[in-house]
Amino acid sequence: MFDSNMFTLLSEAEVGKHFYWNLAGFLVHGQVLVVIWFVVVILLLFSFLGTANAERIPHGWQNFMEAAVDFVTDIAKDQLGESFYKEWIPFIGTLFFFIFGCNWAGAIIPWKLIELPEGEFAAPTNDINTTVALALLTSLAYFYAGLSKKGFGYFKRYIQPLPLLLPINILEDFTKPLSLSFRLFGNVLADELTISVLTSLVPLVIPLPIMLLGIFAGSVQALIFSTLAAAYIVEALE
Repeated sequence: MFDSNMFTLLSEAEVGKHFYWNLAGFLVHGQVLVVIWFVVVILLLFSFLGTANAERIPHGWQNFMEAAVDFVTDIAKDQLGESFYKEWIPFIGTLFFFIFGCNWAGAIIPWKLIELPEGEFAAPTNDINTTVALALLTSLAYFYAGLSKKGFGYFKRYIQPLPLLLPINILEDFTKPLSLSFRLFGNVLADELTISVLTSLVPLVIPLPIMLLGIFAGSVQALIFSTLAAAYIVEALE
């Protein structure tokens, strides 16, 4: 009886379903776009609160935001080294805060209370289009890093240490965004599916540890994504 109910709930779970907006002939995932803009507004609000009335001795929101910036600075410095990290802090920091905000928005905010004609509000990172876009942006960043430092000599890496490795080195540039996007997408989607099924089968108190674990996992995924992005960039620079 339990197994049949579980499979029924899995088949009826709305995680991954979308309602669409037609914008200038393009179909856009409506709830994904709404939650993305919600996260962007929250991040901008935090930035404003942290920089308004800045003082030499930070306190309150300024102290919180400086600690957050120090954290992403350490990520960039650890991966990129003293020579390169400063110019890449904005990119690495934006990646981390955006993914962190999206994951936490899906894990903390009770979006299920808002009924939609189809689908439901959830973390934007449980949509493969969002994670692929972030992964492709990372690919463009490390190509830009390599070309800006080495010019067209950057492409010598494809025939090093042996020209026979050309197909493998080219394939590597396709596997990097694939692994980045599917790792983030798979973890966030699996977490939301697990919580959706558990909250439908048992009282809310029981899934709470899983929800807390999902919040922690969302933070770790943001850290992993931004760390790997920095590692790919330094690989191109070196």
